[in-house]
Amino acid sequence: MSDKQTKILLTGGGTGGSVTPLLAIAEELRGRSEAGEYNFLWVGTRDGIEKGMVEKDGIIFRSISAGKLRRYFAWQNFLDPFRIIAGFFQSFSIILKWKPDMIISAGSFVATPVIFAGWLARVPIIIHQLDARPGLSNRLAAPFARAVTVTFEKTLAAFGRKAVLTGNPIRPRLFDLYQEHRAKIKTDDGSLPVVLVLGGGTGAQFINGLIEKSANQLTEFCELIHLTGKDKNISVIASANYQSYEFLNLEEMAWAYAAADIVVSRAGMGTLTELARLGKPTVIIPIPDSHQEENAQIFHEARAAIVLEQNELTPELFNKFLHKLVEDKKLWQELSANIKTVIESDSIRKIIAIISQIIEKKKD
Repeated sequence: MSDKQTKILLTGGGTGGSVTPLLAIAEELRGRSEAGEYNFLWVGTRDGIEKGMVEKDGIIFRSISAGKLRRYFAWQNFLDPFRIIAGFFQSFSIILKWKPDMIISAGSFVATPVIFAGWLARVPIIIHQLDARPGLSNRLAAPFARAVTVTFEKTLAAFGRKAVLTGNPIRPRLFDLYQEHRAKIKTDDGSLPVVLVLGGGTGAQFINGLIEKSANQLTEFCELIHLTGKDKNISVIASANYQSYEFLNLEEMAWAYAAADIVVSRAGMGTLTELARLGKPTVIIPIPDSHQEENAQIFHEARAAIVLEQNELTPELFNKFLHKLVEDKKLWQELSANIKTVIESDSIRKIIAIISQIIEKKKD
């Protein structure tokens, strides 16, 4: 690249799913370059969790008005077009002032007006599609992008010639921290197996309730590390084998992954990508009637995870199932081996190559 500083505008939010792959890209670009060669700005929502996540990485954050693109009736539908229009003008103002060399989006409703404004300002755009099912935001924005990177091969057809199979990136530092913690943790020392329970960045009330009602039985045969989500209240569970946290930072998350023998999770692709890269035996409870079911199905078909249907799950059934799984170490090994094969392992390299190619072409 040239000596000129490269400015990249990142956009996405509302949940952590559209945040983590972009943070992974920013971390890798910084790691490959001299200090100050890349400058990042994040445009997100006022109330989403992304602000805290990106500012911890030293990325400047700007918020815009955002309206959801709902496909069902809600009174907010009458206000959201005005919010989207306001978000477009706010985005256009930010882009004209900051003058980015590129915009990268991982979807979400907040990214849509940013993409439209960026295209109008003639800024090259890359879109990343995390989930197996293309989101409405990405489908609307794809015509304005130079490239659409996708996690799964089955998604390529949805975006035509612009689509590139890359997999979904995870933060390199997470893997490094995981390896460090893993080396310190004793295994086969006679202690109980550790089950890490995740409900996504915003917490899952169903999973929290499941653990709340079955923890007394579960902690008889395993240790539980429970990530509840911010401000998600549950009854205090009095057991030396139970630990709960609202939120874990990157290093703490690496410790939790390293400690875990089995992980129970929703089917958000940010988390599933991390679990695939780390080879964790995983139980998936997807959100019913959502894109998560298609994500989970891919892992199920590859015998890479066990998928449980929320609508059929009770605390009693969950307790019996987990007890059986904890004792089946042969199944752990099978799941661990298979989950590593579901997602491309060198996604960072592929995405960085696309970014570099587009920026070089723009600067020529």
